[in-house]
Parts: sequence; C-alpha cells; structure tokens
Amino acid sequence: MSRFDSDFEGFSRDLGQSFARYGFAVIEDHGLDQAVIDRALTDTKAFFAQDAEAKKRWHEPGTGGARGYTPFGTEAAKDADVVDLKEFWHTGRELPGGHPYRAFMRDNVKPDAPAGFHDSAYGLFTALDDMGAKLLTAIAHYLGLPDHWFDDKVEMGNSVLRLLHYPPIPADAPGVRAGAHEDINVITLLLGAEEGGLQVIDRRTGEWLPINPPPGALVINVGDMLQRLTNHVLPSTSHRVVNPPPERRGFARYSTPFFLHFNPDYLIETLPSTVTPDNPDRYPEPITAQDYLMERLREIRLL
Repeated sequence: MSRFDSDFEGFSRDLGQSFARYGFAVIEDHGLDQAVIDRALTDTKAFFAQDAEAKKRWHEPGTGGARGYTPFGTEAAKDADVVDLKEFWHTGRELPGGHPYRAFMRDNVKPDAPAGFHDSAYGLFTALDDMGAKLLTAIAHYLGLPDHWFDDKVEMGNSVLRLLHYPPIPADAPGVRAGAHEDINVITLLLGAEEGGLQVIDRRTGEWLPINPPPGALVINVGDMLQRLTNHVLPSTSHRVVNPPPERRGFARYSTPFFLHFNPDYLIETLPSTVTPDNPDRYPEPITAQDYLMERLREIRLL
C-alpha cells in the first residue's frame, strides 16, 4: 500500500492486473489502525461467546439480515443444497434523519453486550469504507476512467461490515463453513483471519488456491456489481471457506469482510470502453444496485 503514494501508476497497474487474472489481490502494509481492528475483533468474540438466546434478541427476521444478528445455519451459497456453518453480525452505514436512502438502508442494531460493541464495529466499518474508496481510485485509473469516477457513486453506498463466527466443526458436520460463491457488491475488503480455510478458484485451471495473507495484509476481491459494470474485464471469482483439518476442528474462525456497495439507486450500466468485438455487452439491460442486491438476497435464502 505504500506504493499508492510513491508509485500510483504502478500500484494501479499491478492491482488491476491481479484482479483481471484472479479476481483477487492481496495488499500488504494496509496502514489501518491496529487498535481499531483489535477492539472490533475482541468485541466480536465476546458477542458470539454469548448463548444462543442472548444473541437472538438482536435478530430481525424478514429483513434479509441487513443489520444485527443472523443465526447459525441461516445463509446458504447460491444454488447450494446445504446451509453454511456460520453465524454473523451486520453493521451498515448510519444515515441522518430524513435521508432518501433510508428507504433502502435500515438503522443499525445496537446490542447492550458487550459494552461498546456497536462503537467498535462502526469504527472498523468507517476505516474499511475509507480504504475502499481509496482503492477505487486505483481501480478507476486502471480502467482508464477519471481517478475519482467512483466517488459520488459509492459515497452513500449500502455497504456492510460482516463480523463472522465459524464455530468449531464436528467430524460429521454437513456442508462447509462457506460454500463456493461470488460476492454481489463492488469490492470486498477482508482482513486476515487467525484460522485458514479461504480458497479462490483459478478460473484457468479449475484449481482451488488457498489464500493465507500475512499479518498486516488485506485481501481484496471483485464483486458481481463491478464485474457487471466492467463486462467481466474485472471478474468476480468463486471462493469458499473449507472446513479445517482434524487437528484444527476444535478452533473457531473469525472473519471481518467489508462489502462495499454502490449507492442504492445507482444504475449499473456496462462501461462502453469494456465492450469490444471479442467481448460484446453481456448486460444490455441496466439494473439498479438495490434491485441487484435484492435478487441475490433471495437466492442465498436471506429473503
């Protein structure tokens, strides 16, 4: 990330080329405040350590899991036969009263335990939101767009921080921690997890590649909205979280993906520069970010 200031042209090129090849990139020296990360992770572990009934007080059925708690065994990968082995918490953007996007974005849920949980989660949300906007300037540059092309399209985006808990896995567990899927959003920012398991498919070979980022690194991947915008020039790649080997089955896994979204009413239309004779427009019908999101939430059983 230090190259962002010292060699923006090279940083942008290398980031874009990694996305074009894998749909993923790993960035070292991200520069995020470690104290903010540590507070959020400590409070996340404390929240999930509570019993099921205590956590379910903060579940809001019928809302697509947009905010608050989603119980274990609820979400499934698109077209999967079994549910994922996880539970999670969602914190999103806070809007002022009367803002028109309140029609699409719910208020955050603020649990009473652990104390300060909402504040620590929102601190991490803000840090990753800022980082995501910065990375989008490099992505815009790679695509030949003005560097700040994305700014007004994501500044009030329906982004969400997901605090994930994958409990210890019994030997006869059905399914996996997270089935193979693609993210619906623009880009995802993921801090390294203490436990392994994240894999991405190599679209050229069909091989599943493990991603084990070093400390201080950030995994970034392209989501379906950016794939659609760029006519697959930047692909959204399948990834999964596999179950641990026997010697690690007794350990929980925690993860904190940040899903950066467009503003809800942004109309996703194919960039003309990405349409060529060899790559005709795959998406001649535009769709709003909100409609695209609702379509996916129904597919993964959250609505």
